[in-house]
Amino acid sequence: MARRRAPSRPSAEDELPPDFRENIVDIDVTSEMETSFLEYSYSVIYSRALPDARDGLKPVQRRILFMMNQMGLRPDRGHVKSARVVGEVMGKLHPHGDSAIYDAMVRLAQSFAMRLPLVDGHGNFGSLDDGPAASRYTEARMAPAALALTADLDEDVVDFVPNYDNQFTQPGVLPAAFPNLLVNGSSGIAVGMATNMAPHNLREVVAGARHLVEHPEATLEELMRFVPGPDLPSGGRIVGLDGIRDAYRTGRGSFKTRAKVSIEQISPRKQGIVVTQLPYMVGPEKVTEKIKEAAQAKKLQGVSDVVDLTDRKNGLRLVIEVKNGFNPQAVLQQLYKYTPMEDSFGINNVALVDGRPRTMGLLELLRVYVEHRLSVVRRRTGFRLAKRRDRLHLVEGLLVAIVDIDEVIQIIRSSDETAVARERLMAVYDLSRVQADHILELRLRQLTKYSRIELEKEQEELRREIAELEETLASDSRLRALVSAELAEVAEVHGDDRRTELLESEALPAPVAAAAAPAPGRTAAGGLALEIADDPCWVFLSTSGQLARTPSQVPLVDPPRRIKHDALVSAVRATARGEIGAVTSTGRMLRVQVMDVPVLTAFEGTPKLGDGVPVKDFLTLGRGERLVGLAPLNAVLALGTRNGVVKRVSPEYPLNREDWEVITLKDDDEVVGLAESAAAEDELVFVTRDGKLLHFEAGAVRPQGRTAGGVAGVKLVAGDAVVFFGAVRAADETPVVVTLARADEVLPGMSQYSVKVTPFSEYPPKGRATGGVRAHRFLKGETGLALAWVGHGPAKAVAASGVARALPTEHGRRDGSGVPTDQVIDAVGPAYG
Repeated sequence: MARRRAPSRPSAEDELPPDFRENIVDIDVTSEMETSFLEYSYSVIYSRALPDARDGLKPVQRRILFMMNQMGLRPDRGHVKSARVVGEVMGKLHPHGDSAIYDAMVRLAQSFAMRLPLVDGHGNFGSLDDGPAASRYTEARMAPAALALTADLDEDVVDFVPNYDNQFTQPGVLPAAFPNLLVNGSSGIAVGMATNMAPHNLREVVAGARHLVEHPEATLEELMRFVPGPDLPSGGRIVGLDGIRDAYRTGRGSFKTRAKVSIEQISPRKQGIVVTQLPYMVGPEKVTEKIKEAAQAKKLQGVSDVVDLTDRKNGLRLVIEVKNGFNPQAVLQQLYKYTPMEDSFGINNVALVDGRPRTMGLLELLRVYVEHRLSVVRRRTGFRLAKRRDRLHLVEGLLVAIVDIDEVIQIIRSSDETAVARERLMAVYDLSRVQADHILELRLRQLTKYSRIELEKEQEELRREIAELEETLASDSRLRALVSAELAEVAEVHGDDRRTELLESEALPAPVAAAAAPAPGRTAAGGLALEIADDPCWVFLSTSGQLARTPSQVPLVDPPRRIKHDALVSAVRATARGEIGAVTSTGRMLRVQVMDVPVLTAFEGTPKLGDGVPVKDFLTLGRGERLVGLAPLNAVLALGTRNGVVKRVSPEYPLNREDWEVITLKDDDEVVGLAESAAAEDELVFVTRDGKLLHFEAGAVRPQGRTAGGVAGVKLVAGDAVVFFGAVRAADETPVVVTLARADEVLPGMSQYSVKVTPFSEYPPKGRATGGVRAHRFLKGETGLALAWVGHGPAKAVAASGVARALPTEHGRRDGSGVPTDQVIDAVGPAYG
């Protein structure tokens, strides 16, 4: 038992009555604690932590919006200091500290926390990784959506209650022209209970509410067709919808949110995971910190760097650089596991209904809101009806008086007192007291704006409005139609598109699933191979200078019409973790790691060429140096130069160097072509500017070391030069020869170019170091071949931009002339699909 002593003044104890000298009341401690705890719990639940299901606001939020409305801080007016708003709310309505009020106002202004912000903040209102500035440094006013919550407060639409000291009144709930609790969500911790509600899309929620207004017996399944799931302010992706369905049915559930990412080629040699949207209430600094912690703890592998490129213009952009040799999809699975890029949101729909906390599903939440909105519109209609009836009563009195205005004035002038004048007017014109008082209160100058016609017009308008309002109150269907129309208008004005993607499952797209096959080495969360397997692939070099590889070995046999692309200069078989060589015009070979080459986009099993990385961004070339082609490092390579030199290079390259010479050139010479020539029976082919073609077996050229200068390949006359060098495999069945002649001066209406396609079989072989045979007969004005190509047909001609050009469909004679063409052809290559 506890003993409570009544307060007393020892110095004046003798002056007090006997009952006050020693007044000790015995009470039960358990009963006292229970009573006090229940009072505190009720205060926290009802007055602080939980939102009202009707307007979706906690008391402090409601008081902030109401006071801003009373202060006239509308969106079309200037901002005021936040401290001023906080002071008004604290002094008149909210008996708590200023920090609690300012924190609530800041949240109402944060676009990353609220799906539809209710406060328009000016200044530093914080971010996901940092707090706001003090209230003396920021300014605020109502956001446009807040007007919809506070509209019609002066029309008796809700009950007002006294403030904490009974000096002012405040609304017990706001009219709420849209379902704010579902749109903006809520979170709070009370005593013994908590609430955590997810934000939703305004248009979707309004569509569900309108359906419920029009069909009061609607089921949850019907509403979920309109409200499929939450729509978070930060966007992102929701993976798995079962938890959402549970929450909509029972009021409790959970779902996983993931960042919205894309895998991009962030540099010529690097791929990266680019994050553009994060889970709800997760900031980029937090993600960066967790990535670094996981990498230091050896939990996260395959990440080399994290760069935050977020700015106000482009929004969130977090670039996570992936190390070469690691599967970006597998690294992404690790990021989901060890960082906040994947987060869980637990739904607990607890809100106040009639002053009591209830856990509600989607159907119950919308029903509570719809009933509230129907009550608001009904009360507003009744208020407007009463106002118009009162005005009609006054107008009718004015019409009576204005007909005989002179007599009215005479009655008033001849009366000694107001009461006498009132009684005489009521008696003479059969007016009510209200009508008589209104006439007596009119000033003479007000009579100038009144005319019988205007008053009769106003009377007619008032009667029409009264009839409509009475019909609305008398008809439940008309009332519901009005509520539905107003909801539609709010959604049209304030609604926007959905930001969050809803995914039924986390199934990987087809290309990812193919790349996820088990491979030796480590695996990431989700079972994906962490490191890219050493699978066979193709490495391409296109005529427009694009370098790329396929994700796996893809046969180049599809028709060219399926995909528009450049022609190919080189197509080399390799493996994902292997190396190839890149030969330049100066006779230099550069070592290329296949892993560094960007992967092409797959399209129906065929590589989409032309989407690679420009060679100039991938390889460092000297001034005037150009890339001639790609070659494997384990095969005999044949080179041809502009001056007619040929060399077969033995694959004995240094292991510890990134580049080396594969042929020693004279000062005025350069490499014009290369080809893999492992078999001695392969045919090496030269085509010269003078239109001569020479081919001979590769076995006629003995392989040499990389520093040798080669041997004579084709005999050139003065002024001639090699325009093409390549090889035709002995197994090729349909090799063709394409030649393009150019005229320096042409007559008007004539073509500058002529092109010819000829079967390679028509050209007889000749010995090495001979002049070859004629491959193109020049027309008048043609000075030589602009280009030539020999290889496996059909051939494909392209412009410098990679756009396809037409070639003759019929073969020409070996020593014949070409077909005139107006199209500029800059390159020819095999027509791989």
